[in-house]
Amino acid sequence: MRLLTVLLCLTTLAGCAREPKALRVCADPNNLPFSNRAGEGFENKLVELAAKELGRKVEYTWWAQRRGYVRNTLKDDRCDVWPGVATQVEMLATTRPYYRSSYVFLSRADRSLDIRSFDDPRLKTLTVGVQMIGDDAANTPPAHALARRGIIGNVRGYMLYGDYSQPNPPAAIVQAVDRGDIDVAVVWGPLAGYFASKAAHPMRLEPVTPWLDGPQWPMMFDVSMGVRREDAELREALDRVLERRAGEISRLLQAYHVPVMQDPVGR
Repeated sequence: MRLLTVLLCLTTLAGCAREPKALRVCADPNNLPFSNRAGEGFENKLVELAAKELGRKVEYTWWAQRRGYVRNTLKDDRCDVWPGVATQVEMLATTRPYYRSSYVFLSRADRSLDIRSFDDPRLKTLTVGVQMIGDDAANTPPAHALARRGIIGNVRGYMLYGDYSQPNPPAAIVQAVDRGDIDVAVVWGPLAGYFASKAAHPMRLEPVTPWLDGPQWPMMFDVSMGVRREDAELREALDRVLERRAGEISRLLQAYHVPVMQDPVGR
């Protein structure tokens, strides 16, 4: 019987070697600089690095990042890892952070604006762009920061998800600054840095200070990979990869013009 088993192993295409377990990744197919179906985002590169280190192959579940994303991907067991989530997000277990970034004030360099704070009086007269989720309490921290100061009438909202029928939908707010449609925009740093590097005009990025607006609106976030809470073994394996390959990950972020922040005073 043992001889028969050996012969069967030798005559099958794959033999008796077990296929390496896939690293099943949840990702948005149209969300540069983070991910796209062509594998051009820095999160694509990050999970490829992690998979290689773990001796696995990447297997994607593509899903647009909208409300219900976790329910339809990780919770539905379609995938196991979601790169690019806020560290310690309540619905998932998260790895050690692999970068920290912040919202930035983005303007054209030729405007010579050096706005760093929502308390800058110029924000009351300039045309200001801000990333929006909707008109409810789940909006972005910069949208709340502007509203609580009464800066509303001169604000132009750009949906965080953009026009999904077009390539690079979140880039619209950066493109508006580049064209001169708006004077300044408050944009999540990685998105601002990446698309500013491709703009027709040189851009100026200033991190929002202070990092916390009022008692509840942080402008700076640590970013991790998220897994289901019960997948402790996978989380620990990813933690080891992030620690071992920290230098390579830092260079990857730099190549994509991600503004990486250090610990702010008082954090």
